[in-house]
Amino acid sequence: MASHPGSSPRVERTRAALIAAGFELLVDRPIDAIPIDDIVAHAGVGKGSFFNHFTDKRSFAEAIATEVRLELEALIARANAATSDPVERIAGGMRVAAEFAINQPKRSAVLLRSQGQSTAPAHPLNQGLRNDFDAAVAQEVLRDEAVEGGLLYWLGLCQMLMISLVENRPCVAEANRRVRNMTIMGLSGLGISYDRAVAIAET
Repeated sequence: MASHPGSSPRVERTRAALIAAGFELLVDRPIDAIPIDDIVAHAGVGKGSFFNHFTDKRSFAEAIATEVRLELEALIARANAATSDPVERIAGGMRVAAEFAINQPKRSAVLLRSQGQSTAPAHPLNQGLRNDFDAAVAQEVLRDEAVEGGLLYWLGLCQMLMISLVENRPCVAEANRRVRNMTIMGLSGLGISYDRAVAIAET
């Protein structure tokens, strides 16, 4: 969990308690269905404390989603550390996102329920993926439409894949098949040849 420079330990504990309460509540309900009174009751803090840390429920949900998204981005960066090919890195991000959905379904559900503006291509959390798309465009391996729409397209595919894995909880073989097929279709949609898409998906 990110710390905030200049905050006292007590302030950090209060924020951590609110975030923990949010994780618990957002597993089962979207933020719009969770009263602030429920959040502070679960956190064991006063209602005023909520507004000392968050403008409203939407900013609260986005703060929680950011915690999970940073965790996921760190896993993707680690998995892609030895890979320089941007297309393989793009596919690797989907693979890690799928593994995260399988291994961390509750945290994934919270992320998918509350990430808000982090799906915007210009969002700072998308910088790594944007760099990979820029590199792939520079190599002229993507179709023309991917120059502007590719990143949003890929984020959408990753989100839908994660949702299907969290909601359906398929067996390992079915999950692997789903990730393989989504990777092949996704890369093909970006303009990658079918044979190369298969090779990457089956790596």
